[in-house]
Amino acid sequence: MILFDGIGAYDIISFNQCPTALQKMLSERFNKRPRLDYNMRWVLRSKIHKATVTEANLEYIGSMTIDEELIEKVGLWPGEKVLVVDNTNGARLETYVIKGKRGSGIICVNGASAHLIKKGDEVIIMGFELTDKPIKPESILVDKRNRFVKFL
Repeated sequence: MILFDGIGAYDIISFNQCPTALQKMLSERFNKRPRLDYNMRWVLRSKIHKATVTEANLEYIGSMTIDEELIEKVGLWPGEKVLVVDNTNGARLETYVIKGKRGSGIICVNGASAHLIKKGDEVIIMGFELTDKPIKPESILVDKRNRFVKFL
């Protein structure tokens, strides 16, 4: 029998080899392969804390519209996936960012998300990054009109 390990190396193994020897040989072969996980983790990179939803538009096709000033302060990108947590009712959902008018304070939940998050609800909006090193997130606190108060 020929054993191929997927990298291009192979060994010829007779059927009469004992299972223990076969297991040892396989263990030695595969333990020499490079690790592929590199200890990557999803970590918080951006956070808008205590934002108030100004609109919930069920008819719009998906996403969340956020004031451009807030997007820039925390380093989010239009089209970026975000996790939204509703402090008012406990709902959690993922959607993506659409750039809203600068200085407007807009936080608009669009599409099906409007079934879970309503106008007037308090939310936390978070973006994450896959990295092999700890990073310091850009977190901001906003007031009831979604105006920047301070970095957290």
